Order: sequence, then structure tokens, then C-alpha cells
Amino acid sequence: MPLALLALAVGAFGIGTTEFVMMGLLPEVANDLDISIPAAGHLVSAYALGVVIGAPLLAAVTARMPRRTVLMGLMVLFIAGNALSALAPDYDWLVAARFLSGLPHGAFFGVGAVVATSMVAPERKARSVSLMFLGLTVANVAGVPVATLMGQQLGWRATFLGVSAIGLAAVASLALLIPRAQAHAAPPAGLRGELAALRSLPVWLALGTTVAGFGALFAAYSYVTPMLTESAGYADASVTLLLALFGVGATAGNLLGGRLADHAMRGTLFGGLLSLVAVLALFPLLMSTAWSAALAVFLLGMAAFVTGSPLNLMVMEKASSAPSLASSANQAAFNLANAGGAWIGGLALAAGFGVTSPALAGAVLAALGLAVAGAAYTVDRRRVTTPRPVRERVVAGHVPQQGETVRS
Repeated sequence: MPLALLALAVGAFGIGTTEFVMMGLLPEVANDLDISIPAAGHLVSAYALGVVIGAPLLAAVTARMPRRTVLMGLMVLFIAGNALSALAPDYDWLVAARFLSGLPHGAFFGVGAVVATSMVAPERKARSVSLMFLGLTVANVAGVPVATLMGQQLGWRATFLGVSAIGLAAVASLALLIPRAQAHAAPPAGLRGELAALRSLPVWLALGTTVAGFGALFAAYSYVTPMLTESAGYADASVTLLLALFGVGATAGNLLGGRLADHAMRGTLFGGLLSLVAVLALFPLLMSTAWSAALAVFLLGMAAFVTGSPLNLMVMEKASSAPSLASSANQAAFNLANAGGAWIGGLALAAGFGVTSPALAGAVLAALGLAVAGAAYTVDRRRVTTPRPVRERVVAGHVPQQGETVRS
């Protein structure tokens, strides 16, 4: 695999760390700025809103720029957002800085996935995407716990200065390791070509699968701490280690999904979603003992992230002429899944269905994702077997001969 993938993974590590570390620093931020915990929680939402808005917007605006330049510029914006977070004099400033930090997130992963797949043979595309996302999953194992501990010992501002330093390392890595071809050659499809990708039904079905599938993950994961303490009987101090176990499962699933998807992309996606349905449906049983609860946390991360590489690759292939915007939109879909899944899991809790009920709500969402993926497969099959109209073929540059049957 190209060494340039390491540069993308370093950037992904920094982004993953800053995305999730705020959840562990809410008490410190609330105390320092004299705000409530719920108000501090809005800082998580501000980052997610930045991702949803920034992913398609920045990918579209930079459509004609060389991709290495785009990646480095996005990391500079990332550094600025985290540095401003560290210097924030008040709550409103910090909300704005967190929003700014989230803007480059989706576009970096979207453009990065296109660059990663362009540097490898076709049979290694999914694996290259999984290696870039390895930075994100490793951030959950090492980056977030270390950054949280740094914030607790040195103050939360030190955490964001540290993340800014990771961003500087990522910029240097991108400058040194991304090939010159990515530095000088602008993508052929401009803004109009990129926007055209979003008119494709298969692209929207792939994005819908991401929202439902990862919504299933976050419906359960957002409330895994009370499940572990109230149902499985773990002490509060043990939860951090168990969340790191989730990161280990996510890392294993990400690598496994990338390897399998290179052989059978659709089969890997279906298998991952089926596994996610099964794991979430078994959560109430698995959360009844300490050892099985630890296994459940690992399996949740593994089952969910097996689907990551095939979903990213599917979106890019369905928008093959202009993949950057569609790939970035997939990151926005991931963050919509984060917010929507947490909301649906909260509804199950509020309805009084029990502490493990968010996992069952997640199982329903995973089944919905499987249904959407099935619909996408049906649409693809129909497109393969349905002849295209003569006029459409002529416009595409092919004049059919007499008696010829052309299939798309």
C-alpha cells in the first residue's frame, strides 16, 4: 500500500480525536465556562452541524482544485478551528470555534477517499479506504482517552492545542507523501459535474443506507454507559476501558470490511448489516452479565464498521464521474446518523421501555438500512438489464447500429 495513505490516516486520527473528545471533557468545560452540562453538550452538536454543512459545501467549492491542495487547506482550517477552541474566552466563542472545526471533517474524508482509491489497483480500493479510516478508529482507542486525560490533568484548552499539533503533523505528511500527480492535476469534473452526482437515485440509496445503518449504531452507543452501569453492573470508572474496547472492535471491523469488500462489496455490506441487526437484537441478553456486556461492546464496534468501507466505495462508484462531493456527502450522512440515532434511542428510553431499549431501536434501524441496501441492489439490477433509449445512447456519443441491443 502507498505510504501516502499514512498521511491521510494521520489527518483522520486528528479529526477523530477532536470529534469525540468533547464528550469526555463536558464537565471540565462546563465548570471552566460556568455553564450547565446540557449547554456544554451543544458543543458536540455545533461540531456535527459544521460537518453536515461543510462536507458538501467545501467539496463543491473546491471541485476544480488539485486534491492535495484541497486536503492541505482543509487541515489548515481544522488547525484554526482547534486553536480558536483553545483560546476561546467564552461559551459563544467556543460554539463558533467548534462549528469551524467541524467544517473540514466531511470534505477531508470525502476527498481523501478519492485520493486513496486513485493510488491503488482496482482490487485494493476498499482496503485503501479502510486504511485511511484506520486513523479514525484508532483515535477511539488511543487518541480520545489520552486527549481526555490531558484535558483532565492540564485543562481542556491543552487538549485542543494538542489536537492542533496533530493537524500540523498531518499537513507536513500530506505535503511530503501525497504524489505530485495529486498536487498539480485538477479533477476533470468541475462544480457542475460534482453536483450532477447528487441527481442519481443509486447515490441517494447508498446515502440512505449510511444514515439508517450508522443511525442504528448511535442509537445504542449513545446510551451504552447506562447500559453498562445499570444493567451489566460495571462501575463508572470501568466505562472508559470498555469504550476503548469498542474502538478495538471498530478498528478490527474497519480492516476486515476493507479486505472483504475488495472481493465482494455488496456481500460485505449485507453481511455487516445483518450482523449489526443480530448484535443489537441480542443486546438486552448480552448486557445481563459483565463478560457478555464487554463482548457486546466489542461486537457492536466490529459489526458497524465492517460496513464503512463498502458504503464509501459504493457511493464513489455510483458517482464515478464526480465522486468527491458524493463521498463527502456520505460523511454528512454519517453525522446525521449520529444525531438521528441518538434521538431515536432517547425516545425509546423516554417511553419507559428499559435501559437496553435503545439497542432494540437500533436493531430496527439496522433492518431498515438492510432494506434500503436491498432496494439499491434491485435498482442496480434493473439498470443492468434495461436497454437505454436510442436518443440517450446517441447523446452519450454512441450511435447504435441496426439490430444492435445496448445495455447500460
